[in-house]
Amino acid sequence: MILNDLPDYFLVDLPPEATLTPTVVSDACETLKRNRRQYLVDRPTETLLRTLGLVAEKWLDREYPIRQIAMEHGEQMSGFPRYNIEKGLDSLFRGITQEALNHLILQDLGHVRRIDHPTSGDAETRTGRKSFAVGPELIAHVTGGVIPNPVITSMVLGLLARSAQFIKCARKTSFLPRLFAHSIYETDPKLGACLEIAEWVGGDDQLETPLFRAADCVTAMGSDQTIEALETRLPKQTRFIPYGHRVSFSYVTKAGLEDCNPRVLAEQIVDDVVQWNQNGCLSPHVVYVEKGTTPSPDRLAQLIADEFVRRETSEPRGSISDREAATIANRRRLYEIRAANSQDTLIWKSRDSTEWTVVFDNEPRFQQSCANRFLYVKAVDALEDALGGADEMIGKVSCVGLCASLHEAQKTVERLARWGVTRVCPIGKMQHPSIAWRHDGRLSLGELMTWTDWEL
Repeated sequence: MILNDLPDYFLVDLPPEATLTPTVVSDACETLKRNRRQYLVDRPTETLLRTLGLVAEKWLDREYPIRQIAMEHGEQMSGFPRYNIEKGLDSLFRGITQEALNHLILQDLGHVRRIDHPTSGDAETRTGRKSFAVGPELIAHVTGGVIPNPVITSMVLGLLARSAQFIKCARKTSFLPRLFAHSIYETDPKLGACLEIAEWVGGDDQLETPLFRAADCVTAMGSDQTIEALETRLPKQTRFIPYGHRVSFSYVTKAGLEDCNPRVLAEQIVDDVVQWNQNGCLSPHVVYVEKGTTPSPDRLAQLIADEFVRRETSEPRGSISDREAATIANRRRLYEIRAANSQDTLIWKSRDSTEWTVVFDNEPRFQQSCANRFLYVKAVDALEDALGGADEMIGKVSCVGLCASLHEAQKTVERLARWGVTRVCPIGKMQHPSIAWRHDGRLSLGELMTWTDWEL
Protein backbone atom coordinates (compact mmCIF):
# COMPACT_ATOMS: atom_id res chain seq x y z
CA MET A 1 0.00 0.00 0.00
CA ILE A 2 1.21 3.50 -0.82
CA LEU A 3 -0.03 6.83 0.48
CA ASN A 4 -2.12 7.59 -2.59
CA ASP A 5 -3.87 4.22 -2.26
CA LEU A 6 -5.69 5.21 0.93
CA PRO A 7 -9.46 5.24 0.39
CA ASP A 8 -11.37 8.53 0.65
CA TYR A 9 -12.99 7.80 4.01
CA PHE A 10 -12.40 11.24 5.54
CA LEU A 11 -12.46 14.86 4.44
CA VAL A 12 -8.69 14.99 4.79
CA ASP A 13 -8.45 12.28 2.10
CA LEU A 14 -9.98 14.52 -0.54
CA PRO A 15 -7.65 15.87 -3.27
CA PRO A 16 -5.95 19.22 -2.59
CA GLU A 17 -8.19 21.03 -5.06
CA ALA A 18 -11.33 20.05 -3.12
CA THR A 19 -12.84 22.96 -1.19
CA LEU A 20 -14.38 22.62 2.24
CA THR A 21 -17.55 24.62 2.82
CA PRO A 22 -19.69 25.27 5.89
CA THR A 23 -22.33 22.96 4.44
CA VAL A 24 -19.81 20.14 4.07
CA VAL A 25 -18.73 20.53 7.69
CA SER A 26 -22.31 20.73 8.95
CA ASP A 27 -23.36 17.65 6.96
CA ALA A 28 -20.33 15.73 8.23
CA CYS A 29 -21.32 16.50 11.83
CA GLU A 30 -24.86 15.25 11.29
CA THR A 31 -23.53 12.07 9.68
CA LEU A 32 -21.22 11.49 12.63
CA LYS A 33 -24.08 11.83 15.09
CA ARG A 34 -26.23 9.42 13.11
CA ASN A 35 -23.41 6.89 12.89
CA ARG A 36 -22.80 7.16 16.62
CA ARG A 37 -26.43 6.33 17.36
CA GLN A 38 -26.30 3.32 15.04
CA TYR A 39 -22.82 1.91 15.68
CA LEU A 40 -21.23 3.23 18.85
CA VAL A 41 -23.45 4.42 21.68
CA ASP A 42 -24.66 0.93 22.66
CA ARG A 43 -21.43 -0.94 21.95
CA PRO A 44 -20.29 -3.03 24.97
CA THR A 45 -17.07 -1.90 26.60
CA GLU A 46 -15.48 -5.32 26.20
CA THR A 47 -15.81 -5.33 22.41
CA LEU A 48 -14.60 -1.74 22.16
CA LEU A 49 -11.48 -2.48 24.20
CA ARG A 50 -10.80 -5.54 22.08
CA THR A 51 -11.01 -3.51 18.86
CA LEU A 52 -8.73 -0.74 20.13
CA GLY A 53 -6.25 -3.30 21.42
CA LEU A 54 -6.23 -5.00 18.04
CA VAL A 55 -5.58 -1.70 16.24
CA ALA A 56 -2.63 -1.02 18.57
CA GLU A 57 -1.23 -4.51 17.91
CA LYS A 58 -1.35 -3.84 14.17
CA TRP A 59 0.64 -0.63 14.60
CA LEU A 60 3.35 -2.56 16.48
CA ASP A 61 3.71 -4.98 13.54
CA ARG A 62 6.58 -3.86 11.28
CA GLU A 63 4.80 -5.43 8.29
CA TYR A 64 1.49 -3.62 8.80
CA PRO A 65 0.88 -1.65 5.56
CA ILE A 66 -0.45 1.50 7.25
CA ARG A 67 2.52 1.55 9.61
CA GLN A 68 4.83 1.18 6.63
CA ILE A 69 3.22 4.26 5.05
CA ALA A 70 3.85 6.15 8.29
CA MET A 71 7.51 5.16 8.32
CA GLU A 72 8.10 5.74 4.62
CA HIS A 73 6.47 9.18 4.39
CA GLY A 74 6.58 10.31 8.02
CA GLU A 75 9.68 12.50 7.87
CA GLN A 76 8.49 14.33 4.78
CA MET A 77 4.96 14.81 6.11
CA SER A 78 5.68 15.53 9.79
CA GLY A 79 9.24 16.86 9.87
CA PHE A 80 10.39 14.24 12.40
CA PRO A 81 13.07 11.66 11.53
CA ARG A 82 11.90 8.11 10.98
CA TYR A 83 13.51 6.74 14.18
CA ASN A 84 11.73 9.48 16.14
CA ILE A 85 8.32 8.56 14.75
CA GLU A 86 9.01 4.88 15.28
CA LYS A 87 10.02 5.27 18.92
CA GLY A 88 7.17 7.64 19.70
CA LEU A 89 4.44 5.52 18.12
CA ASP A 90 5.81 2.26 19.54
CA SER A 91 5.76 3.76 23.03
CA LEU A 92 2.19 4.96 22.54
CA PHE A 93 0.77 1.76 21.08
CA ARG A 94 2.53 -0.54 23.55
CA GLY A 95 0.43 1.25 26.17
CA ILE A 96 -2.90 0.82 24.36
CA THR A 97 -3.83 -2.69 25.45
CA GLN A 98 -7.14 -4.08 26.62
CA GLU A 99 -5.73 -4.34 30.13
CA ALA A 100 -4.40 -0.77 30.14
CA LEU A 101 -7.68 0.65 28.82
CA ASN A 102 -9.56 -1.37 31.39
CA HIS A 103 -7.39 0.14 34.15
CA LEU A 104 -8.01 3.62 32.73
CA ILE A 105 -11.78 3.18 32.95
CA LEU A 106 -11.52 1.83 36.49
CA GLN A 107 -9.27 4.72 37.50
CA ASP A 108 -11.45 7.47 36.06
CA LEU A 109 -14.93 6.01 36.42
CA GLY A 110 -14.66 3.44 39.23
CA HIS A 111 -16.25 0.56 37.33
CA VAL A 112 -15.41 -0.98 33.96
CA ARG A 113 -19.08 -1.18 32.91
CA ARG A 114 -19.90 2.35 34.05
CA ILE A 115 -20.42 3.53 30.44
CA ASP A 116 -22.58 0.51 29.54
CA HIS A 117 -25.30 0.87 32.17
CA PRO A 118 -25.83 2.17 35.74
CA THR A 119 -23.52 0.37 38.17
CA SER A 120 -22.55 0.58 41.84
CA GLY A 121 -19.13 0.71 43.43
CA ASP A 122 -18.60 0.12 47.14
CA ALA A 123 -19.34 3.72 48.13
CA GLU A 124 -22.46 3.88 45.98
CA THR A 125 -23.78 0.58 47.29
CA ARG A 126 -23.50 1.91 50.83
CA THR A 127 -25.50 5.02 49.90
CA GLY A 128 -28.12 3.19 47.85
CA ARG A 129 -27.14 4.49 44.41
CA LYS A 130 -26.07 3.42 40.98
CA SER A 131 -24.24 5.72 38.58
CA PHE A 132 -24.07 5.98 34.80
CA ALA A 133 -21.39 7.91 32.87
CA VAL A 134 -22.40 9.34 29.49
CA GLY A 135 -20.00 10.81 26.97
CA PRO A 136 -20.69 13.74 24.63
CA GLU A 137 -22.66 13.12 21.47
CA LEU A 138 -20.04 14.88 19.32
CA ILE A 139 -16.55 15.99 20.35
CA ALA A 140 -14.67 18.51 18.23
CA HIS A 141 -10.92 18.18 18.75
CA VAL A 142 -8.96 21.29 17.80
CA THR A 143 -5.41 20.04 17.63
CA GLY A 144 -2.21 22.03 18.08
CA GLY A 145 1.43 21.31 17.42
CA VAL A 146 2.99 18.58 15.32
CA ILE A 147 3.35 15.70 17.78
CA PRO A 148 0.83 12.95 16.87
CA ASN A 149 0.56 11.09 20.19
CA PRO A 150 -1.72 13.57 22.02
CA VAL A 151 -4.15 13.62 19.08
CA ILE A 152 -4.26 9.83 18.80
CA THR A 153 -4.76 9.56 22.57
CA SER A 154 -7.67 12.02 22.37
CA MET A 155 -9.25 9.90 19.64
CA VAL A 156 -8.96 6.77 21.80
CA LEU A 157 -10.51 8.56 24.78
CA GLY A 158 -13.36 9.83 22.62
CA LEU A 159 -14.16 6.33 21.41
CA LEU A 160 -14.12 5.03 24.99
CA ALA A 161 -16.63 7.78 25.83
CA ARG A 162 -18.85 6.51 22.96
CA SER A 163 -18.61 9.91 21.24
CA ALA A 164 -18.57 10.79 17.58
CA GLN A 165 -15.49 12.87 16.86
CA PHE A 166 -14.50 15.57 14.39
CA ILE A 167 -10.72 16.09 14.49
CA LYS A 168 -9.74 19.53 13.15
CA CYS A 169 -6.00 19.50 12.45
CA ALA A 170 -3.78 22.46 11.78
CA ARG A 171 -2.16 22.68 8.35
CA LYS A 172 0.35 19.89 7.64
CA THR A 173 -0.27 18.06 10.94
CA SER A 174 -2.93 15.51 10.00
CA PHE A 175 -0.73 12.81 8.47
CA LEU A 176 -0.35 10.41 11.42
CA PRO A 177 -3.81 10.99 12.98
CA ARG A 178 -5.23 10.37 9.52
CA LEU A 179 -3.40 7.04 9.28
CA PHE A 180 -4.62 6.06 12.74
CA ALA A 181 -8.20 6.81 11.71
CA HIS A 182 -7.71 4.65 8.62
CA SER A 183 -6.45 1.79 10.75
CA ILE A 184 -9.60 2.00 12.87
CA TYR A 185 -11.79 2.09 9.77
CA GLU A 186 -9.94 -0.88 8.27
CA THR A 187 -10.35 -2.89 11.49
CA ASP A 188 -13.96 -1.89 12.20
CA PRO A 189 -15.69 0.22 9.50
CA LYS A 190 -18.64 1.04 11.74
CA LEU A 191 -16.31 2.43 14.39
CA GLY A 192 -14.35 4.33 11.76
CA ALA A 193 -17.57 5.88 10.50
CA CYS A 194 -17.84 7.69 13.84
CA LEU A 195 -14.65 9.66 13.08
CA GLU A 196 -14.01 12.59 10.77
CA ILE A 197 -10.70 14.34 10.10
CA ALA A 198 -10.16 17.61 8.28
CA GLU A 199 -7.37 20.12 7.98
CA TRP A 200 -7.55 23.89 7.75
CA VAL A 201 -5.91 27.01 9.14
CA GLY A 202 -7.23 27.75 12.62
CA GLY A 203 -9.57 30.68 13.11
CA ASP A 204 -11.62 30.08 9.97
CA ASP A 205 -15.03 31.25 11.20
CA GLN A 206 -16.90 29.96 8.17
CA LEU A 207 -15.80 26.37 8.81
CA GLU A 208 -15.51 26.43 12.58
CA THR A 209 -18.86 28.06 13.38
CA PRO A 210 -20.92 25.07 12.12
CA LEU A 211 -18.48 22.67 13.80
CA PHE A 212 -18.72 24.38 17.19
CA ARG A 213 -22.48 24.72 16.85
CA ALA A 214 -22.85 20.97 16.27
CA ALA A 215 -20.42 19.80 18.98
CA ASP A 216 -21.43 19.57 22.61
CA CYS A 217 -17.79 19.24 23.71
CA VAL A 218 -14.66 20.91 22.32
CA THR A 219 -11.13 19.96 23.28
CA ALA A 220 -8.25 22.19 22.25
CA MET A 221 -4.46 22.08 22.34
CA GLY A 222 -2.34 25.12 21.61
CA SER A 223 -0.87 28.33 22.92
CA ASP A 224 -2.60 30.21 25.72
CA GLN A 225 -3.55 32.93 23.24
CA THR A 226 -5.13 30.38 20.90
CA ILE A 227 -7.06 28.81 23.78
CA GLU A 228 -8.36 32.16 25.03
CA ALA A 229 -9.46 33.25 21.56
CA LEU A 230 -11.18 29.93 20.90
CA GLU A 231 -13.13 29.94 24.15
CA THR A 232 -14.79 33.24 23.28
CA ARG A 233 -16.19 31.72 20.08
CA LEU A 234 -17.91 28.71 21.62
CA PRO A 235 -21.61 28.52 22.47
CA LYS A 236 -22.15 28.97 26.20
CA GLN A 237 -23.52 25.48 26.70
CA THR A 238 -20.55 23.76 25.04
CA ARG A 239 -18.18 21.92 27.34
CA PHE A 240 -14.65 23.19 26.77
CA ILE A 241 -11.56 21.16 27.70
CA PRO A 242 -8.42 23.20 26.97
CA TYR A 243 -4.78 22.15 27.12
CA GLY A 244 -2.66 25.29 26.90
CA HIS A 245 1.06 25.97 26.85
CA ARG A 246 3.10 23.78 29.22
CA VAL A 247 6.80 23.15 29.81
CA SER A 248 8.87 20.53 31.64
CA PHE A 249 12.22 20.27 33.36
CA SER A 250 14.41 17.69 35.10
CA TYR A 251 15.84 17.67 38.61
CA VAL A 252 18.89 15.73 39.82
CA THR A 253 19.56 15.54 43.56
CA LYS A 254 23.03 15.13 45.02
CA ALA A 255 22.21 11.70 46.41
CA GLY A 256 20.50 10.66 43.19
CA LEU A 257 23.54 11.48 41.09
CA GLU A 258 25.88 9.73 43.50
CA ASP A 259 23.71 6.59 43.36
CA CYS A 260 23.62 6.32 39.56
CA ASN A 261 25.98 5.92 36.62
CA PRO A 262 26.43 9.50 35.36
CA ARG A 263 26.97 8.44 31.75
CA VAL A 264 23.74 6.44 31.81
CA LEU A 265 21.97 9.44 33.34
CA ALA A 266 23.32 11.65 30.54
CA GLU A 267 21.95 9.16 27.99
CA GLN A 268 18.55 9.23 29.68
CA ILE A 269 18.48 13.02 29.73
CA VAL A 270 19.27 13.10 26.02
CA ASP A 271 16.53 10.49 25.38
CA ASP A 272 13.99 12.92 26.83
CA VAL A 273 15.34 15.77 24.68
CA VAL A 274 15.77 13.88 21.41
CA GLN A 275 12.26 12.41 21.31
CA TRP A 276 10.17 14.89 19.31
CA ASN A 277 13.13 17.34 19.43
CA GLN A 278 11.69 19.30 22.38
CA ASN A 279 8.53 20.20 20.49
CA GLY A 280 6.10 18.96 23.12
CA CYS A 281 4.98 19.83 26.64
CA LEU A 282 6.85 16.82 28.08
CA SER A 283 10.23 17.88 26.68
CA PRO A 284 12.73 19.19 29.26
CA HIS A 285 14.03 22.71 28.74
CA VAL A 286 16.27 22.77 31.83
CA VAL A 287 18.11 20.17 33.91
CA TYR A 288 18.63 21.37 37.48
CA VAL A 289 21.52 19.63 39.28
CA GLU A 290 22.32 20.00 42.95
CA LYS A 291 25.79 21.30 43.78
CA GLY A 292 28.34 19.29 45.72
CA THR A 293 27.92 16.23 43.56
CA THR A 294 30.42 13.85 42.02
CA PRO A 295 30.55 14.42 39.12
CA SER A 296 29.92 18.14 39.41
CA PRO A 297 26.95 19.76 37.60
CA ASP A 298 29.21 21.19 34.89
CA ARG A 299 30.79 17.77 34.38
CA LEU A 300 27.32 16.25 33.93
CA ALA A 301 26.67 18.96 31.33
CA GLN A 302 29.86 17.84 29.55
CA LEU A 303 28.64 14.23 29.58
CA ILE A 304 25.32 15.34 28.12
CA ALA A 305 27.18 17.16 25.35
CA ASP A 306 29.25 14.02 24.68
CA GLU A 307 26.03 12.04 24.33
CA PHE A 308 24.62 14.57 21.88
CA VAL A 309 27.74 14.08 19.77
CA ARG A 310 27.03 10.34 19.60
CA ARG A 311 23.40 10.94 18.73
CA GLU A 312 24.37 13.10 15.74
CA THR A 313 25.29 9.85 13.97
CA SER A 314 22.75 7.41 15.38
CA GLU A 315 19.76 9.73 15.83
CA PRO A 316 20.29 12.98 13.89
CA ARG A 317 17.89 15.80 14.55
CA GLY A 318 16.78 16.31 10.97
CA SER A 319 16.18 19.53 9.11
CA ILE A 320 14.60 22.63 10.64
CA SER A 321 13.44 25.92 9.16
CA ASP A 322 15.81 28.81 8.51
CA ARG A 323 13.97 30.80 11.14
CA GLU A 324 14.49 28.10 13.78
CA ALA A 325 18.17 27.79 12.87
CA ALA A 326 18.61 31.57 13.13
CA THR A 327 17.00 31.58 16.58
CA ILE A 328 19.44 28.93 17.79
CA ALA A 329 22.43 30.76 16.29
CA ASN A 330 21.42 34.03 17.97
CA ARG A 331 20.90 32.34 21.33
CA ARG A 332 24.27 30.62 21.04
CA ARG A 333 26.05 33.92 20.38
CA LEU A 334 24.59 35.36 23.57
CA TYR A 335 26.00 32.53 25.70
CA GLU A 336 29.31 32.47 23.87
CA ILE A 337 29.79 36.11 24.92
CA ARG A 338 28.82 35.26 28.50
CA ALA A 339 31.13 32.24 28.57
CA ALA A 340 34.03 34.37 27.36
CA ASN A 341 33.52 36.81 30.23
CA SER A 342 32.39 34.58 33.12
CA GLN A 343 33.46 31.27 34.58
CA ASP A 344 29.85 30.67 35.63
CA THR A 345 28.76 30.00 32.04
CA LEU A 346 29.88 27.23 29.70
CA ILE A 347 28.60 26.24 26.28
CA TRP A 348 28.99 23.14 24.12
CA LYS A 349 27.60 22.96 20.60
CA SER A 350 27.67 20.94 17.40
CA ARG A 351 30.23 21.99 14.84
CA ASP A 352 29.13 23.65 11.61
CA SER A 353 25.44 23.09 12.41
CA THR A 354 22.71 23.91 14.93
CA GLU A 355 22.18 20.19 15.63
CA TRP A 356 22.48 20.50 19.43
CA THR A 357 23.51 22.95 22.14
CA VAL A 358 24.17 22.59 25.89
CA VAL A 359 24.47 25.68 28.08
CA PHE A 360 25.62 25.44 31.70
CA ASP A 361 25.30 28.23 34.23
CA ASN A 362 24.82 28.87 37.94
CA GLU A 363 21.73 31.05 37.49
CA PRO A 364 18.63 29.12 38.70
CA ARG A 365 16.12 31.14 36.68
CA PHE A 366 14.08 28.85 34.42
CA GLN A 367 14.67 29.59 30.76
CA GLN A 368 12.52 28.20 28.02
CA SER A 369 14.64 26.58 25.36
CA CYS A 370 14.36 27.45 21.68
CA ALA A 371 13.77 23.69 21.18
CA ASN A 372 15.44 21.47 18.59
CA ARG A 373 17.96 20.08 21.10
CA PHE A 374 18.92 23.26 22.93
CA LEU A 375 19.27 22.33 26.62
CA TYR A 376 20.13 24.30 29.76
CA VAL A 377 21.93 22.66 32.71
CA LYS A 378 21.79 24.74 35.90
CA ALA A 379 23.51 24.21 39.24
CA VAL A 380 21.42 24.84 42.38
CA ASP A 381 21.92 24.38 46.11
CA ALA A 382 18.54 22.73 46.72
CA LEU A 383 15.09 22.10 45.23
CA GLU A 384 13.75 25.36 46.66
CA ASP A 385 16.27 27.30 44.56
CA ALA A 386 15.08 25.58 41.40
CA LEU A 387 11.42 26.20 42.24
CA GLY A 388 12.18 29.79 43.09
CA GLY A 389 13.90 30.20 39.75
CA ALA A 390 10.88 28.73 38.00
CA ASP A 391 8.21 30.65 39.93
CA GLU A 392 6.96 32.32 36.75
CA MET A 393 6.03 28.85 35.47
CA ILE A 394 3.86 27.82 38.43
CA GLY A 395 0.81 26.06 37.03
CA LYS A 396 2.48 25.58 33.65
CA VAL A 397 4.89 22.71 34.36
CA SER A 398 3.60 19.52 32.82
CA CYS A 399 6.28 17.09 33.99
CA VAL A 400 9.45 16.85 36.05
CA GLY A 401 11.95 14.12 35.29
CA LEU A 402 13.49 13.15 38.64
CA CYS A 403 16.75 11.49 39.63
CA ALA A 404 16.69 11.08 43.41
CA SER A 405 17.62 8.48 45.98
CA LEU A 406 14.89 6.24 47.36
CA HIS A 407 14.89 7.85 50.81
CA GLU A 408 14.34 11.39 49.45
CA ALA A 409 12.11 10.69 46.43
CA GLN A 410 8.74 10.81 48.20
CA LYS A 411 9.38 14.12 49.96
CA THR A 412 10.68 15.59 46.72
CA VAL A 413 7.56 14.49 44.84
CA GLU A 414 5.31 15.87 47.58
CA ARG A 415 7.04 19.25 47.36
CA LEU A 416 6.79 19.30 43.57
CA ALA A 417 3.11 18.38 43.75
CA ARG A 418 2.32 21.17 46.22
CA TRP A 419 4.22 23.61 44.00
CA GLY A 420 2.00 22.63 41.06
CA VAL A 421 3.74 19.87 39.08
CA THR A 422 1.17 17.38 37.77
CA ARG A 423 3.46 14.52 36.70
CA VAL A 424 6.80 13.26 38.06
CA CYS A 425 8.65 10.37 36.45
CA PRO A 426 12.18 8.97 36.18
CA ILE A 427 14.50 10.82 33.84
CA GLY A 428 14.45 9.01 30.51
CA LYS A 429 10.69 8.35 30.75
CA MET A 430 9.36 11.88 30.34
CA GLN A 431 8.12 11.27 26.78
CA HIS A 432 6.35 8.00 27.64
CA PRO A 433 3.31 8.67 29.83
CA SER A 434 0.75 5.97 30.50
CA ILE A 435 -2.52 6.04 28.55
CA ALA A 436 -4.07 6.66 32.00
CA TRP A 437 -1.94 9.80 32.55
CA ARG A 438 -3.96 12.60 34.12
CA HIS A 439 -3.03 15.26 31.59
CA ASP A 440 -2.44 18.63 33.31
CA GLY A 441 -3.54 16.98 36.55
CA ARG A 442 -7.08 16.28 35.33
CA LEU A 443 -8.90 13.05 34.62
CA SER A 444 -8.53 12.21 30.94
CA LEU A 445 -11.57 10.03 30.28
CA GLY A 446 -13.49 11.27 33.32
CA GLU A 447 -13.24 14.88 32.12
CA LEU A 448 -15.37 14.00 29.10
CA MET A 449 -18.21 12.36 30.99
CA THR A 450 -21.51 13.55 32.44
CA TRP A 451 -22.76 11.57 35.41
CA THR A 452 -26.27 10.41 36.23
CA ASP A 453 -26.91 9.17 39.79
CA TRP A 454 -29.78 6.74 40.23
CA GLU A 455 -31.04 6.70 43.81
CA LEU A 456 -32.57 3.29 44.44
